[in-house]
Amino acid sequence: MTAAGFPAGVATGVGSWPGTDPREAAAVIVGELPGLPHLVELPARGVGADMVGRVSALLVDMRFDTTPRGYRLAPRPGSVSRRAHDLLRTDLDALQEAWENAGLRGAGRTVKVQAAGPLTLAAQVELAGGHRVLTDRGAVRDLADSLAEGLAAHIAEVGARLEAEVVLQLDEPSLADVLNGSLRGASVLNTIAAVPEPEALSILDSVLEPQRVPTLVHTCANRPPLEFLGRSTAAALGFDLATLAGTAGLDAVGEALDQGKILVLGMVPTVRPGNPVTWREIAESGARLVDRLGFPRADLARRVTVSPACGLACASGSWARDALRLASDTAKAFAQDPESLVPQ
Repeated sequence: MTAAGFPAGVATGVGSWPGTDPREAAAVIVGELPGLPHLVELPARGVGADMVGRVSALLVDMRFDTTPRGYRLAPRPGSVSRRAHDLLRTDLDALQEAWENAGLRGAGRTVKVQAAGPLTLAAQVELAGGHRVLTDRGAVRDLADSLAEGLAAHIAEVGARLEAEVVLQLDEPSLADVLNGSLRGASVLNTIAAVPEPEALSILDSVLEPQRVPTLVHTCANRPPLEFLGRSTAAALGFDLATLAGTAGLDAVGEALDQGKILVLGMVPTVRPGNPVTWREIAESGARLVDRLGFPRADLARRVTVSPACGLACASGSWARDALRLASDTAKAFAQDPESLVPQ
């Protein structure tokens, strides 16, 4: 662990994985990501298995139902919440089996769990009347409080099952839209106002702060709001390195490092590229980043974790494995000889 409490100098996955077999997925993740394996999501299984639907299994005294557009809050547990719960139990059983088969139980290892963050949930889940939860600030707070309580119980269960340290990742792919006010309402006549940054930060931190484990906020947004995320209480920030453009983005990353944040850099393509890519090419992009920021190359091992650019649900099974190996090889290069990656 780093001073910030979040593992650095290793590779990890973002969350989602192709296919529908939880045992196969868990075995691959545990085998390919020894530094920081994670509890995978398998959205190809359908309702209740995707990032948003899965949260129905974690919430306390709140549940989801389905609509033609996605999910909505439900007054009582139904088939969606039961299915989400059953799928999560299956995934936990598969991870525990892979963990024990690898001899990791009680070995002092660390595992990562993921969940959709409160702002993305408020943006993507509807109230009973069809409007997004985000339009009702009281409902947003209730949802965040329920998520915080449910995550604490989830983290405790995973830690006890595996006898491992746990870190938490909150996924906020809709964060930029929430802050920009670019979400559409229930009809073309409805607009959803931007959430002021101080209010959004309070909502996000209300889920992060109660957790007694190191936390990461990850976003796959095309323009990740890194300056905003840098003000959160998260120990680590995760984003697609390819989205980092312009002086403002670089400044935000530099400020995050100055504040002691760990960077989980999405460096490996999520689908197989047309031209073969090597770990050296990937690692050199990280070296160029710290060079431009004026940080020592050694910080690549001390303050960076390597990941695919986003989830791998849309990748082929073969590329998903290759992506994890490339991420692991890149992390090893950062640790072993970062000075050799690109000319000084």
